[in-house]
Amino acid sequence: MTVLGRSLGLVVAGLAQAASIAAPWNGAPLWWLQMLSLAGLVWLLGAEPTSSWKKAGLSGWIFATSWLCGTFWWLFISMHTYGGLPAVLAGAAVFALAAALAIYYAIACAWFKAVAPRGRWAGSVLFAALWTLAELVRGSWFTGFPWGAGGYAHVEGPLAAYAPWLGVYGIGALTAFIAALPALSMRQGERRASSDGFTLAFVVAVLGIPMALAAVASKKDDVAGSSGTIEMALLQGNIPQDVKFVPGEGIPTALRWYGNQLMESNAALVITPETALPLLPSQLPPGYLDAIAKRYANSGQAAIVGLPMQDGAGYSNSVLGFGADATVQYRYDKHHLVPFGEFIPGMFKWFTDMMNIPLGDFRRGSLAQPSFHWQGQRIAPNICYEDLFGDEIGANFRREAVAPTILLNVSNIAWFGDSIAIDQHLLISRMRALEFDRPMVRSTNTGATAIIDHHGRVTQSLTRLTRGVLTATVEGRNGLTLYAMWVSRFGLWPLWGAMAIAVAVVSLSRRSTARP
Repeated sequence: MTVLGRSLGLVVAGLAQAASIAAPWNGAPLWWLQMLSLAGLVWLLGAEPTSSWKKAGLSGWIFATSWLCGTFWWLFISMHTYGGLPAVLAGAAVFALAAALAIYYAIACAWFKAVAPRGRWAGSVLFAALWTLAELVRGSWFTGFPWGAGGYAHVEGPLAAYAPWLGVYGIGALTAFIAALPALSMRQGERRASSDGFTLAFVVAVLGIPMALAAVASKKDDVAGSSGTIEMALLQGNIPQDVKFVPGEGIPTALRWYGNQLMESNAALVITPETALPLLPSQLPPGYLDAIAKRYANSGQAAIVGLPMQDGAGYSNSVLGFGADATVQYRYDKHHLVPFGEFIPGMFKWFTDMMNIPLGDFRRGSLAQPSFHWQGQRIAPNICYEDLFGDEIGANFRREAVAPTILLNVSNIAWFGDSIAIDQHLLISRMRALEFDRPMVRSTNTGATAIIDHHGRVTQSLTRLTRGVLTATVEGRNGLTLYAMWVSRFGLWPLWGAMAIAVAVVSLSRRSTARP
């Protein structure tokens, strides 16, 4: 295979991986395409048996850079369209981020090629472990940016049944292993009819057994696990990002529309998006928040409202809860902040100064903040892309008695226009619902405002980029999934450990067999 042909193949496979997370034409996940694209990468890594580990590392980098650029290209919109950064610089910034994150996968592919284990099973274990470690590193180092992890393509499909056991990274490890098996089997001297039959039976069992068990379990637990229902009104203001923080335009529109909805709604719980009120409490019209608190103090209703808060010289991205006891106001402060959006990493002030975006350094809220209690439900908010970090959400599940019964995401991703980012974010929330067996409700500025049940299914939603109210009855859930049990106590360390042990065992065994 020529260098050009190989490179084009890697780019196509990487873009296929991006498309599998959320198809560009309808936003649906394509689990089979995700596995096919990974199999293509493994096949290309082994297509030239004499190639070096350096070439394998470069191949992994090309694949991952294409995949990540194809996944979060919409960052360009926030920097160029709304931030005013020149198109060339915005495009270069997206590429630079993807290229930097791709280094993790380049190292994984280089290691895989350097060890070159004999046999499809050892090779598949090594590839899956290295690939998963790369995913874990991407999701944790420098605050982490795991957007578009391969496991999200499996919100639908046979491997979705593993979410309550293993979480999104565990699913990613399984897909990498299953994808590598046939690719490695195609190498010369690896095909044997008997072993091919065993491999096929193994793959069928991996895909089929969890689905059957999940179907049986769901019938037993659907009633027993219920914590009752609550009626919610989810507000979607559709305030354009370019005027959202502009006096005389987006600000008075937001204050008027959200204020009217909060005053007039009859739902038991009314929820606004992230920073629906785009001003600090001290900047709001006199009596604005007091009127909301009074409205919900003795009405038998409650509200959760997104706005920035100030404590001394510090700021936080927060939601406030208003209910029967107005003297004890609920507050949740965002814990996982967005680099460049809510805090500016060192040595990058020059870059943010080039954009016309109201950026600043926010204070970080604590991990595992209390839930908002209302009508027998424990509602755990998360803000913006916090729902991307399942291990952090999992910290709320350490004790079953106080574990959330409903998960809530409030977001404003109008920064990215009418792009695939909306669909990708919805899939992320759906994965959290599967992992924790909890409904996830979403109130957003421009979409996707939706109700997701505990099976990860979208039951109701508003049309994106419209102004409206989604009123629905939501059933909360009790109980703990296996994933919730281990991730709440140990975080993702069990996966880190299992993958590291697998890499060490395969690498050392290959080294020992290579000795004369």
